[in-house]
Order: sequence, then structure tokens, then C-alpha cells
Amino acid sequence: QAIDDDCNQTGQLLAAMLDWPQGTFASRVELEDGAVRVQREVDGGLETLRLRLPAVLTADLRLNEPRYATLPNIMVAKKKPLEVIPAADLGVSGGSPRLKVLQVQEPPARAGGEKVESVEALVEKLRQSGRI
Repeated sequence: QAIDDDCNQTGQLLAAMLDWPQGTFASRVELEDGAVRVQREVDGGLETLRLRLPAVLTADLRLNEPRYATLPNIMVAKKKPLEVIPAADLGVSGGSPRLKVLQVQEPPARAGGEKVESVEALVEKLRQSGRI
């Protein structure tokens, strides 16, 4: 699951940065010789794409049947060592951050609601506040 709040941005941004073809919302994936066939659901039915490799794919919920971890397997996994590999050892340069946080602040507090007696009173209140 991506860290982009499920907005389907991570895969597309990565494909653009790498200049690789992309297949989003893949519900079926088949490898071919030097290519991949991706089937995805669209509004009108199913769409099949054939992409040359390497490619960036993002998955739909229907791609795989999820496997759920059992308690004994969770306990075994806790005992396994976690190997940390520095990015430099993988040939990836850290570089400088592309984004800089300038400011973080809470939105202004909202005013309380107000009941009106009729549609005409609502329209008049909206006119007074400059909304219409």
C-alpha cells in the first residue's frame, strides 16, 4: 500500500521519473518475453495493456487473494533479525531533498452553524455574507 493516502500518485510519479511505461490498477498480470500484459478494470469493462519491460505497475484489490498472518508466524517473525542496508551500498545517491516544508499550521476554527426558518432567509444570509 502506497504512502500517498491511496491517491494513486506514487506509481505514476515513479513511472514519470524513470521514464518507464506504467500499468495502473492491475487486476491481472501475465509476463511475456520482454513485456508484461496487464488487465485492469475501467468504467466500460476490462482494458488490456501490453507494456515493454521494465515497467511500473500498481495493483488493484483483485490482483491477489490476501494471505493473513497467523499468530505463530507473527511470533516467529518477531525473532528474526532485520538487516539494514545503507542506500549508498545499493548505488543509490541520497541527494538533497526535493521538497522543503516551509510552514505547518492548523486551519482556522470554523464558526458554529446557524438555523434559518426558510429558503428565503438562507438566501438572504448568504447574500449578507458575500457567498452569493
